[in-house]
Amino acid sequence: MLKKILIANRGEIALRIIRACRELGIETLAVYSEADEQSIHCQIADDAICIGPAASADSYLKADRILSAAELADVDAIHPGYGFLSENADFAEQCESCNILFIGPSSATIRQMGDKAMARDTVRAAKVPIIPGSEGTVTDEKEGLKIAKSIGYPVIIKAVAGGGGRGMRVAHNQVAFQREFDTARNEAEKAFGNGAVYIEKFIEEPRHIEFQVLADHHGKIVHLGERDCSVQRRHQKVIEEAPSPFLTPELRRRMGRAAVKAAEACNYRNAGTIEFLVDRSGAFYFIEMNTRIQVEHPVTEIVTGIDLVKKQIEIANGNPLGLEQKQIRLTGSHAIECRICAEDPSRNFAPSPGEIDLYYPPGGPGIRLDSHVYSRYQVPPYYDSMIGKLISFGKNREEAMVYMNRALREFLIGGIKTNIPFLQAILADPVFRQGQTTTRYVEEFLERTPRYLLAETTSPTA
Repeated sequence: MLKKILIANRGEIALRIIRACRELGIETLAVYSEADEQSIHCQIADDAICIGPAASADSYLKADRILSAAELADVDAIHPGYGFLSENADFAEQCESCNILFIGPSSATIRQMGDKAMARDTVRAAKVPIIPGSEGTVTDEKEGLKIAKSIGYPVIIKAVAGGGGRGMRVAHNQVAFQREFDTARNEAEKAFGNGAVYIEKFIEEPRHIEFQVLADHHGKIVHLGERDCSVQRRHQKVIEEAPSPFLTPELRRRMGRAAVKAAEACNYRNAGTIEFLVDRSGAFYFIEMNTRIQVEHPVTEIVTGIDLVKKQIEIANGNPLGLEQKQIRLTGSHAIECRICAEDPSRNFAPSPGEIDLYYPPGGPGIRLDSHVYSRYQVPPYYDSMIGKLISFGKNREEAMVYMNRALREFLIGGIKTNIPFLQAILADPVFRQGQTTTRYVEEFLERTPRYLLAETTSPTA
């Protein structure tokens, strides 16, 4: 087994990885920015090294500093978590050249599946359903107009190196296409340093459903069922759950088989996620692959009983997966995850950094909380606003919702604003409760919900 792992991340995922390493008897090295010196992951890791100033561009995205820390501390491997350098093929390749194990797929696979146009070509060859669209990138507006006309409006223009909704524009007609094509390319160039785009048919009001896969170095690939991630705001997930309230057993079987075929097509190793859009009729289409652990991995861990982070480490170490597809069964429970963010829903979700002057986390039956914050913790303004993930689980969806409602009411965070009132409002909404959400759900929910109802009605310190 590996002896020492560097965690190239921060916050709750760094803490999650440290815990898995500790249970496996592996030492850990935390790296941190100057803004994160007092973060919990730095305090509980076996060693910690500062890698730069607060801005992520000067610290967590500095591959050379991370690799220098790895060599200085003589680590065996690097776990990238999610975000930052987790899907950076160049960083994975640098790890490989330095003989440091990268806990994830190979740099070649990251490069192949990170380019969305190349990923489409890869899974198309494996006969995995894809959304009708361009074959490869589109560089010319006239060519794009021809493609849009052939597949029919509305269409979506996507950055090949995109993520988080950046470099992504919808056009409902020719006039809109001419405007949005250049906008998407400019956004992509600024965000990713790559202005290449491709075009797809826009599936209206779909569900966003992803399948977790695990693949070892001995040719074994399995899927661990799905997560329904349809509750999104501006292409960022808000609530995730497993299993999906929409899928039938037959659709789950077909989508799971397609997910495994997609992983096989790119010679995948380690943990990854195949993402699909599913229309009203149950037709599903591959949209992308995430070549890393997902933020929402806890809901899969709960319904399968499989520790995904430990599996990542064991697979990277060369261990056989030790799982057959027929052995993987949902436990009969249902899990829901709410992302807790430092933001103010009543002010258009404005970020709310600052000092937490009161922190009382919820507990009790059916509750798990993955978070790195504490009372007097200073939420920095430099990173993503998520400060924790609240997960509930019960014998069915109704019980999981009951537990989540109770936990959200118990969760006291003072000194900053959070999105807890927004999450409570969604949990009470009939559309969500009936499991009828699509990717347009949050947008429609906010249109019919007065902002004052999303504000905190009482102060936790009162």
